[in-house]
Amino acid sequence: MGLFGKKTEEAKGCCCGGSCSPEKMEQAEAVKSAKGVKVLGSGCAKCHALEDAARAALEELNMDTTIDHVTDFAQIAAYGVMTTPALVVDGKVVSYGKVLKKDEAKALIQKVRG
Repeated sequence: MGLFGKKTEEAKGCCCGGSCSPEKMEQAEAVKSAKGVKVLGSGCAKCHALEDAARAALEELNMDTTIDHVTDFAQIAAYGVMTTPALVVDGKVVSYGKVLKKDEAKALIQKVRG
């Protein structure tokens, strides 16, 4: 019976279980450390709704309204995000798995940049 046998050692290194290259991981880490506001997600309606709310919040705060939309799943996984859409402010994941309203996004942006 294999129920109580020795555990096999799991693949270590990257968040995807070792299926990506070192170059891909370096690129994902470089993107992760960049300043700015990012929306992580596949590009679905929820991702666009989050992007619109974040853009409106940035306009109210009189901040640069440039928002990057990250759709590459290796880069999304580098942030440790498994549920999208997610909002990242200056390299820090502030929300994931839900669409924020403008006021919620504004409060989170102020908290990180305040």
